Amino acid sequence: MREASGVGAVEGGGGGWRVDSRCINCDAARQLAPGLIEEAGGRSVVVRQPRTDEEAGLLQRAAYACPTRSVRPPSGRLEAEHDPFPLALDERVYLCGHHARRTAGAASYLLRREDGSSVMVDTPRWGEDLAARYEALGPVTDVLLTHRDHAAHGRQWADRFGARLWIHEGDREAAPDADRVVRAVEAVTVVEGVTALPFPGHTRGSMLYLADDRYCFSGDSFYWSRTTGDLEVAESVTWYSIEVLAESLARAVGRLRFEWLLPGHGGYRRLDADAMTVRLRGLAERAGRLAPRPVDFTAVRW
Repeated sequence: MREASGVGAVEGGGGGWRVDSRCINCDAARQLAPGLIEEAGGRSVVVRQPRTDEEAGLLQRAAYACPTRSVRPPSGRLEAEHDPFPLALDERVYLCGHHARRTAGAASYLLRREDGSSVMVDTPRWGEDLAARYEALGPVTDVLLTHRDHAAHGRQWADRFGARLWIHEGDREAAPDADRVVRAVEAVTVVEGVTALPFPGHTRGSMLYLADDRYCFSGDSFYWSRTTGDLEVAESVTWYSIEVLAESLARAVGRLRFEWLLPGHGGYRRLDADAMTVRLRGLAERAGRLAPRPVDFTAVRW
């Protein structure tokens, strides 16, 4: 497993990277290869070929994260030996990569615990080869779904690992055979040091997963925007209620403490916990002034 800062040998680093027409404009590739892949005409495009091995490595990450395999190297083939996932973001959290088309390209994560076990937050595409990669980090005890949009493949992953599948009752239709169903708005312990916090708004049953006063897996409730350089909500893609989401944020101010924000869509970010608290307070204040609006994916400020 490669560290997030590491760069290995990459195929075809001399140029010719491209994004093909299958792109669904999910932002995953742009997040992982900023400055190399950008948005144009409602899809991702390669705006500059890599100049260094490090930049070529960023494109490899984008290619293996892309849910439609639209990011193509010069050779046209993705070789398994160049797959960087699961990718360590720090000593505890790994980005799974291999985003699933059925979750609109949402990110998923593995969180390692002190006893050597792991939990999976949301789900990558299903694949037995991937399961072996993830399981190499340690046995996976729980698969944690943040909300209905990210429930695809959840049962497959839980059954493969012999893990418990979690969801909130508000979104239970997306995982009717979940093993653990969280109710109401009170926090529930998943395993030692990890809690599920109901956070309605984006969907009725959205949840955050919080670990060790350090990690916040936010699903689609809020994210780090590269455009604004701040925490944001996807106000134009709120399926349940922006007013309820604002209420969830208002309740969270002063209660949540974390350094790492790890969302499903949009950027992940690490800040000092006090600085993150200030950002969260500002987001809650801004969200309280938002009004309902029609769903418009093109208006999201990634």
